[in-house]
Amino acid sequence: MSHSLRTLAHRALLAFGLCGALLAHAGVVVIAHPTVRKLDVPAVQRIYTGRMVEVDGVPVVPLNAPSGQMLRKRFLADYLDQTEDAYTAYWTVRRYVGKGVPPRDVWPLSELLAQVSRTPGAIAYVDEADVPPGAHIVLRK
Repeated sequence: MSHSLRTLAHRALLAFGLCGALLAHAGVVVIAHPTVRKLDVPAVQRIYTGRMVEVDGVPVVPLNAPSGQMLRKRFLADYLDQTEDAYTAYWTVRRYVGKGVPPRDVWPLSELLAQVSRTPGAIAYVDEADVPPGAHIVLRK
């Protein structure tokens, strides 16, 4: 193999690897049932911490990926600026003092998407690469 062909092959592999890395770290987007309007980051933070239970008169139903899922960790870091441990501790205290229960964990992804599409007020987050066609995106960071 000539030097220029090896260089070209090396560059192609490098570019392929970078594309794969970028796809693996696509952003997390917040989707919702069409009854939920577009949201901003503070609204999403209030919803996922139980301090906001409706949007424009529509009761919201926040759904979480299960604890330990990379998607959940990325959502907590990107939107709530929290770790999994801090989020769990927050909800442990909140539940103990009678201020609500954490969003329900729903998985696999197909079930999460199905619940969002059929439940008025449902809100969830997914990897940008997993957003289905026609999904109602309410926030993209």
